Amino acid sequence: MALPLLTPTAAARAPAPRGWPLLRLGFRPFYLGAAAFALLAVPLWVALLLGAVSVPLALPPMLWHAHEMLFGFAVAVIVGFLLTAGQAWTGLATPRGASLAALAGLWLAARLAGVLAPYGLYALLDLLLLPVVAALFVGLLWRAGNRRNLPIGLILVLLSLANGAFHLAVAGVLGFPPVRALHAGLALIVMIECVIAGRVIPAFTMAALPGVRLQVPRALEIAALAGTALALALWVLWPAGPVTGAAFAAAAALHAARLWHWKPLRTRGRPILWILHAAYAWLPAGLALLALAPFGVVSPSAGVHALAVGATGGLIIGMVTRTARGHTGRPLKASRPEIWAYGLVMVAAALRVLLPLLAPEALVISLIAAAAAWSAAFGLYLVVFTPWLLGARLDGKDG
Repeated sequence: MALPLLTPTAAARAPAPRGWPLLRLGFRPFYLGAAAFALLAVPLWVALLLGAVSVPLALPPMLWHAHEMLFGFAVAVIVGFLLTAGQAWTGLATPRGASLAALAGLWLAARLAGVLAPYGLYALLDLLLLPVVAALFVGLLWRAGNRRNLPIGLILVLLSLANGAFHLAVAGVLGFPPVRALHAGLALIVMIECVIAGRVIPAFTMAALPGVRLQVPRALEIAALAGTALALALWVLWPAGPVTGAAFAAAAALHAARLWHWKPLRTRGRPILWILHAAYAWLPAGLALLALAPFGVVSPSAGVHALAVGATGGLIIGMVTRTARGHTGRPLKASRPEIWAYGLVMVAAALRVLLPLLAPEALVISLIAAAAAWSAAFGLYLVVFTPWLLGARLDGKDG
C-alpha cells in the first residue's frame, strides 16, 4: 500500500513537526515502555516463582506480578492509546514535550520503585499517574463536547480507585484481600477492551475488506456490554457461586455471537486484522472458563489468564502495531516479525491457559514456555518499532 504524498498545499496546512519525536504523541513513550516492561517483567516473575533469582520486591511476588501486568503494562498501553486517540477524537492537543515526558517518567519511576524502593514510595508513585491521566482525558472530552467517550473517562477514574483500593488493602487499611482489587482492575480493563474493540475491529475489517459489511444488532451490542459489566461486577463484589457462573456463561455467549457477526474467518489473509479477531476470541473463552470456575470444573486462574494473556495481551500486540504504524506514517500491513509476534502471544496464551488444564503436572513447563513466547513477542516488537517510535513520521507530519 503506497503512502499518500502531501501536495504543496496540504503540506503547508499540516502542522510543522516540533520537538523530539518520542515526545510528540502519547503512544510513542508509553508503547515503548510497555513493550520493554512486558519483555522483562514476565521472565523475572517466573524466575522469582521458581527460586532462580531473589529480588527485594515492594510486594509479595504474586501480588507484584498481577498488579504490574495490569497497572504497569496494560495501563501504559491504555494511557498511550487514549492520549493519542483523544487528540483525534476532540481536535484538541494532548500532552507532549515536557508534560508527556513527566507522565512517562512517573510511570517508569513507579515500575522501578516496585523492584528497588520501599513499599511506601512505590505505592505513592504508582497511585499518581492514573488520576492525572483521567483528569486530563475527561477534561479534554468535556471541553470538546465529546460526550460519547466520557464512559471511557469514567472507567479510568474507576481504575484509579481500584488501584487505590489495592494499595490500601495491602497496607491493611481496607479489610479485604488485595486480589479482589486486582480482579476489579482486570474487570475494568476488559470493559475498555469491549468498548474499543467493538468500534475498531468492525471498522478495521470493513476498511481492509472491500464489499464486506458488518452489522451487529444494536440489542446484541447493548446486551454484550451490559451482561459483561454485570458478570464482572458480581465476580468482584459477590461470592463465587451459581449466579456468577450463569452471568459469565451468558456474557460468553453474547461475545461469541458478537465476534461471529464480525466475520473473523474473512480475515485469515490479513494478519494485522486476524490478530484482533483471534485475541477477541479469548474474551468469550475466558468468560466461559470463569463460568465453570464456581462449580470446581476449572481453576479461576484459567479464566483470569485467558482474559489477561489471550484477550488483553493479544489485543495489545495487535493495536500497538497497527496504531504505531498508522501514526508514524507507515503502511497498515504487518511485516514478518510482527506476524511472528502475533503468533507468539497467542501461543503464550494457549500455553498458560490450556496446557495446565490438559496436563496439570506440566504447570512449570507451561509457565516457562509461555513466558519465553511472551517475551519473544514483545522483543520482536521492540526490534521493529523502537527506531520508528524514536524517529519522525515518514510523511513529515507532526505527531
